[in-house]
Amino acid sequence: MAVLDDLSTGRVENLPPQAAFYRLSVTADLDAVFATERPQAVAHQAAQVSVPRSLREPQGDLAVNAGGTLNLLEYARRHGVERFILASSAAVYGEPRYLPLDEEHPVAPLSPYALSKYTAERYCALYRDLHGLSVCILRYANVYGPRQTAHAEGGVVALFAEALARGEAPVIFGDGEQTRDFVHVADVAGANLAAVGAGEGVFNIGTGRATSVNQLWRHLGELAGVSRTPVHRPPRAGDIRDSVFNPERAREVLGWRPRYDLRSGLAAMLAAGQVVRDQDPPKRSIGPPS
Repeated sequence: MAVLDDLSTGRVENLPPQAAFYRLSVTADLDAVFATERPQAVAHQAAQVSVPRSLREPQGDLAVNAGGTLNLLEYARRHGVERFILASSAAVYGEPRYLPLDEEHPVAPLSPYALSKYTAERYCALYRDLHGLSVCILRYANVYGPRQTAHAEGGVVALFAEALARGEAPVIFGDGEQTRDFVHVADVAGANLAAVGAGEGVFNIGTGRATSVNQLWRHLGELAGVSRTPVHRPPRAGDIRDSVFNPERAREVLGWRPRYDLRSGLAAMLAAGQVVRDQDPPKRSIGPPS
């Protein structure tokens, strides 16, 4: 197994010791990496994931999310990779016309981030059609779990967990009744493993269960044994009110089912105690092997 990461958000100490590690961007010249490792499958998880940043820097967002994907696809083509898995996002759907969202729902990106992720999907489909590359696109719901970075543009679960750790009240934008589909990172990893050997096309990776932000905080407070009243702030412009997936296609084709319900997943995350603060520097770094 080999891992490619520029460590802009990743942390090398999270990698298994047996993994070959290359500290490189997905936009870099990767010919030597592919020639050395000769992968049969590529699981592409790297992305610029901040919607606010994509609004501020749309060209940089496009370069990483679409350009980086195209770069990987081209090296995969040149080096005979058999399978390409792309991590995509619920953001590509835009404002839901119906719920739960299935893979046939119209795509209507509302931000440069969402558009760049969908552009990456289309490049994958093009390389499938032009070059016969086997492609699997996984659209993630709201992923949470240990090692998630807690900062202003991170996941709400990590932000809430950090508020618990600091003894602070959480901040909720709007009335808190907006809903999301929260899926544990271990289940997302399981979906990627399932995708290595089965199925092509687009798959929603979520639980199929909608949870409000208020419910999420109540779950966390009960599990941690604390009771704090959230601080409500005005709704953020552009936030979607409700989103929940229909994951049946992933179950039928990939044979994948989430193992964690939200409460057990939150309990596991709190027990791990591994919420990462944005100001924590990596403990060490490592370059590509010579």
